[in-house]
Amino acid sequence: MISMSCSSDNQLRPFTSDGCSLFPDSSPISKDDWCSCCFEHDLAYWRGGTAEEREAADAVLMRCVADKTGDENLARLMYEGVRAGGSPYFYNWYRWGYGWGFDRKYQALTPDETTHADGLVEDYFEALDTPVCRAD
Repeated sequence: MISMSCSSDNQLRPFTSDGCSLFPDSSPISKDDWCSCCFEHDLAYWRGGTAEEREAADAVLMRCVADKTGDENLARLMYEGVRAGGSPYFYNWYRWGYGWGFDRKYQALTPDETTHADGLVEDYFEALDTPVCRAD
């Protein structure tokens, strides 16, 4: 595969997910499980892209959590949390575009970068031993 750049900071790293970063993956009381929503959200956050794509990913997370739990307040809380804490301008592991180096910020993926990202996601699933989230 052709390298995307000479600097590893400018190349998309393999996909990783920790489920719902800094938030429970499920309810210990009701047993509602929203981890799969967070996993899908991680796919978008890892890949990164534009500010509009981030807003759309956060809205999808909110709708997914509301659909899985029936709890609009929980969904809104999670949405507000990712909006407040997921900025690409923060130096953390769960920021928008976390698969890239910290200098990427908001930037649309090129067609080649999209193809590369898709391949890395396929590689992740092929190598997966234990799912991050339990089966729905």
